[in-house]
Amino acid sequence: MTAEELLRAAREGNALPPLSGPLQALAADARGDWDGAHAFAQDGEDAESAWVHAYLHRKEGDLANAGYW
Repeated sequence: MTAEELLRAAREGNALPPLSGPLQALAADARGDWDGAHAFAQDGEDAESAWVHAYLHRKEGDLANAGYW
């Protein structure tokens, strides 16, 4: 599955293959589910999860929180 196919499937609410936590967060964000995306990102303890967590807070405009991550 290409990145474009994954993004399209996420936006359309189609079934997704098994994904890592950070990718689940980005898929939820693509569906407009910020709270779900944040939950996936917050559950991770790796650098990728922190990066997605920071991205989500930048997107919402909380730059101070984004800077923490």
